[in-house]
Amino acid sequence: MTPAGGRSPRTRADLVTGRSAADIIVEGRVQGVGYRDFAQRRAQRLGLAGYVSNLKDGRVRARAEGPRALIEEFVRELEKGPPLSQVAHVTVQWMPPTDQFADFGIRYTEFEP
Repeated sequence: MTPAGGRSPRTRADLVTGRSAADIIVEGRVQGVGYRDFAQRRAQRLGLAGYVSNLKDGRVRARAEGPRALIEEFVRELEKGPPLSQVAHVTVQWMPPTDQFADFGIRYTEFEP
Protein backbone atom coordinates (compact mmCIF):
# COMPACT_ATOMS: atom_id res chain seq x y z
CA MET A 1 0.00 0.00 0.00
CA THR A 2 1.33 3.41 -0.94
CA PRO A 3 0.97 6.19 1.66
CA ALA A 4 -0.33 9.68 0.89
CA GLY A 5 1.95 11.48 -1.51
CA GLY A 6 2.39 8.42 -3.72
CA ARG A 7 5.80 7.39 -2.38
CA SER A 8 6.49 3.77 -1.58
CA PRO A 9 7.37 3.08 2.07
CA ARG A 10 10.61 1.49 0.82
CA THR A 11 11.87 4.70 -0.78
CA ARG A 12 13.40 6.19 2.36
CA ALA A 13 14.95 2.83 3.35
CA ASP A 14 16.35 2.43 -0.16
CA LEU A 15 18.20 5.73 0.18
CA VAL A 16 19.70 4.64 3.50
CA THR A 17 20.79 1.18 2.32
CA GLY A 18 22.00 2.41 -1.05
CA ARG A 19 19.48 0.27 -2.92
CA SER A 20 18.97 1.54 -6.44
CA ALA A 21 18.27 0.61 -10.03
CA ALA A 22 19.93 1.41 -13.32
CA ASP A 23 19.01 1.27 -16.97
CA ILE A 24 22.25 0.47 -18.80
CA ILE A 25 22.85 0.75 -22.57
CA VAL A 26 25.97 -0.87 -24.02
CA GLU A 27 27.23 0.07 -27.48
CA GLY A 28 29.85 -1.56 -29.68
CA ARG A 29 30.32 -5.13 -30.85
CA VAL A 30 28.02 -6.61 -28.23
CA GLN A 31 25.63 -8.89 -30.12
CA GLY A 32 26.52 -12.39 -31.30
CA VAL A 33 29.49 -12.59 -28.90
CA GLY A 34 27.87 -14.07 -25.75
CA TYR A 35 27.36 -10.68 -24.16
CA ARG A 36 23.93 -11.40 -22.64
CA ASP A 37 25.16 -14.65 -21.06
CA PHE A 38 28.19 -12.79 -19.73
CA ALA A 39 25.99 -10.06 -18.25
CA GLN A 40 23.59 -12.55 -16.70
CA ARG A 41 26.40 -14.51 -15.02
CA ARG A 42 27.99 -11.34 -13.63
CA ALA A 43 24.68 -9.98 -12.33
CA GLN A 44 23.76 -13.29 -10.70
CA ARG A 45 27.19 -13.52 -9.06
CA LEU A 46 26.64 -10.05 -7.61
CA GLY A 47 23.09 -10.90 -6.46
CA LEU A 48 21.41 -8.32 -8.70
CA ALA A 49 17.90 -8.60 -10.10
CA GLY A 50 16.72 -7.47 -13.54
CA TYR A 51 17.36 -8.48 -17.12
CA VAL A 52 19.54 -8.05 -20.19
CA SER A 53 18.35 -7.97 -23.80
CA ASN A 54 19.49 -7.16 -27.32
CA LEU A 55 18.09 -4.05 -28.97
CA LYS A 56 17.20 -3.98 -32.64
CA ASP A 57 19.84 -1.34 -33.37
CA GLY A 58 22.74 -3.59 -32.25
CA ARG A 59 23.08 -2.31 -28.69
CA VAL A 60 22.44 -4.26 -25.48
CA ARG A 61 20.22 -3.03 -22.66
CA ALA A 62 20.44 -4.15 -19.05
CA ARG A 63 18.17 -3.23 -16.18
CA ALA A 64 19.71 -3.95 -12.78
CA GLU A 65 18.34 -3.52 -9.27
CA GLY A 66 20.18 -3.94 -5.99
CA PRO A 67 22.72 -2.11 -3.86
CA ARG A 68 24.18 0.81 -5.81
CA ALA A 69 27.77 -0.26 -5.11
CA LEU A 70 27.09 -3.68 -6.68
CA ILE A 71 25.41 -2.11 -9.71
CA GLU A 72 28.48 0.10 -10.14
CA GLU A 73 30.67 -3.03 -10.05
CA PHE A 74 28.33 -4.65 -12.61
CA VAL A 75 28.72 -1.62 -14.90
CA ARG A 76 32.53 -1.90 -14.67
CA GLU A 77 32.25 -5.55 -15.74
CA LEU A 78 29.93 -4.61 -18.61
CA GLU A 79 32.50 -2.05 -19.79
CA LYS A 80 34.99 -4.92 -20.22
CA GLY A 81 32.54 -7.47 -21.66
CA PRO A 82 33.31 -11.05 -22.74
CA PRO A 83 36.47 -11.78 -24.76
CA LEU A 84 34.91 -11.48 -28.25
CA SER A 85 33.08 -8.21 -27.53
CA GLN A 86 34.33 -4.70 -28.20
CA VAL A 87 32.53 -2.29 -25.91
CA ALA A 88 32.59 1.26 -27.28
CA HIS A 89 30.37 3.08 -24.78
CA VAL A 90 28.22 2.38 -21.71
CA THR A 91 25.46 4.75 -20.60
CA VAL A 92 23.91 4.45 -17.14
CA GLN A 93 20.67 6.09 -16.06
CA TRP A 94 19.99 5.79 -12.32
CA MET A 95 16.44 5.40 -11.03
CA PRO A 96 14.54 4.17 -7.97
CA PRO A 97 14.15 0.37 -7.69
CA THR A 98 10.80 -1.18 -8.60
CA ASP A 99 11.29 -4.56 -6.91
CA GLN A 100 9.51 -6.22 -9.84
CA PHE A 101 12.34 -8.67 -10.57
CA ALA A 102 12.94 -11.87 -8.58
CA ASP A 103 16.23 -12.72 -10.31
CA PHE A 104 18.37 -11.67 -13.28
CA GLY A 105 17.35 -13.10 -16.63
CA ILE A 106 17.83 -12.80 -20.37
CA ARG A 107 15.02 -11.35 -22.43
CA TYR A 108 14.97 -12.47 -26.03
CA THR A 109 13.97 -9.65 -28.35
CA GLU A 110 12.12 -10.46 -31.52
CA PHE A 111 13.76 -8.91 -34.55
CA GLU A 112 11.73 -7.70 -37.50
CA PRO A 113 12.58 -9.41 -40.82
